[in-house]
Amino acid sequence: MLVMNNYINGKLSPSLSGEVIEVLNPYNQEVIGTVPKSTRSDVEEALKSSQKAQKKWCKLPAQKRASYLVEIADLLELHKEEMAVLLTKEHGKPLTQARDEIDASCGFIRYAAESARRIEGEIVTSEIDQEQTWIQRVPYGVTVGIVAWNFPLALAARKFGNSLVCGNTMIIKPPSETPLTVMRLAEIIAKESSLPVGVLNFITGSGSEVGDALVRNDVVKLVTLTGSTRAGLEVFRAAADHCVAVRLELGGKAPFIVMEDTDIDRAVKAAVIAKFNNCGQICTCNERMYIHESIYEKFVAGLIEKTSELVVGDPLNPDTFIGPKVNKAEVEKINQLVQKSVEQGGKVLLDMTPEMKPTQNGNWMYPVIIEVPNNDNILMHDEIFGPVLPVMKVRDFNQALEFANDSEYGLSAYLFTNNVKNIMRAVNELEFGEVYVNRENGEMINAFHNGYKLSGIGGEDGKHGLEGYLQKKTVYMNYQ
Repeated sequence: MLVMNNYINGKLSPSLSGEVIEVLNPYNQEVIGTVPKSTRSDVEEALKSSQKAQKKWCKLPAQKRASYLVEIADLLELHKEEMAVLLTKEHGKPLTQARDEIDASCGFIRYAAESARRIEGEIVTSEIDQEQTWIQRVPYGVTVGIVAWNFPLALAARKFGNSLVCGNTMIIKPPSETPLTVMRLAEIIAKESSLPVGVLNFITGSGSEVGDALVRNDVVKLVTLTGSTRAGLEVFRAAADHCVAVRLELGGKAPFIVMEDTDIDRAVKAAVIAKFNNCGQICTCNERMYIHESIYEKFVAGLIEKTSELVVGDPLNPDTFIGPKVNKAEVEKINQLVQKSVEQGGKVLLDMTPEMKPTQNGNWMYPVIIEVPNNDNILMHDEIFGPVLPVMKVRDFNQALEFANDSEYGLSAYLFTNNVKNIMRAVNELEFGEVYVNRENGEMINAFHNGYKLSGIGGEDGKHGLEGYLQKKTVYMNYQ
């Protein structure tokens, strides 16, 4: 069993309370490790460390800061297989997908390092004689990264890479459900890297105590969170006490629109990947389908056929595409949504749940496809975050757009059509920060990952994501 410690001020240490959080393997509920159950006193130590380190860190040339990030990425690649296996054991995602997450984490860190040469300012024409005015981008100072459990390592890397290269220091709070891989990276950084003390701190604990203490103080100047909308709104309210800047990447309810003029086989394949990858635990995944009535029967038949081919089981098995859900509470939540949907007229078209599951105590949730009679069904509005897919007929593109926008979320949307006019209408009218046209999900590292409505504010990735970790300072220099 792994015993992980906090990484604060360059040292690996348990919580001052001595208490721990047990981490369970979702495959069989065995305890595979522990992390500290930290207190507000532990947070105070991390805040002091980050604040002290930032004063020196921000004075280093950006390219020098980038060199430390490259070193961390190199170390992560060196430990890739170990990290992937650990991620699979604590999360339940198939090993192939865990390896992809390690690669993505390295990609985020390396892209951030490359961005050292992309931090730019502006010269503004002055209205006063013999004066020059410029706007420069400067770091916030101490920042906090709060990470969700569905992609813990990639989300941590996505945050601290940009934050550090911009001259900030960062405190990472991993999720209590899946903290081990992130804390193993902290251990590697502590033992094998030359990163200066205090630049990056890692601390584990509950959101109600550690998370609240990280947000509600006068040291932290920026908080970036990836998580549920509920958690994001709590952070938003807490950050208001000290007018802390926030970047929130929250829940999603992506519509997947399929029109009559599309390549059905291609759309089916994309729909299955976009729904069931990572057991449906992706904020951009296919959460609700609107299918043109003229192709509905053929499309649904193909969807059922392709979904039925997916292998659910041991995530360490190379043939497995869907592993267990992260915890039992998630399984229960989704089962309640399915029950409510059926009560509202939903019809189960496919339920792959077998009589005998791979393990007795695993958090198993099998693919389910449900036909819903209208857009008021609970599955068309509540975020599922699991392998349950509601499908519905639409009579035309206008109705599809109307139903797609009828949501409090606005992160991602999908459209399959060969009609250029409808594509442009979707680009202009869909109320979502990302639109995938004729492809499955998977944002690019150099684009921009951004949500509307209750899906968040701020965004990550690319040059716009980098700017989220910088604030602007205007200088008026008179040289008479």
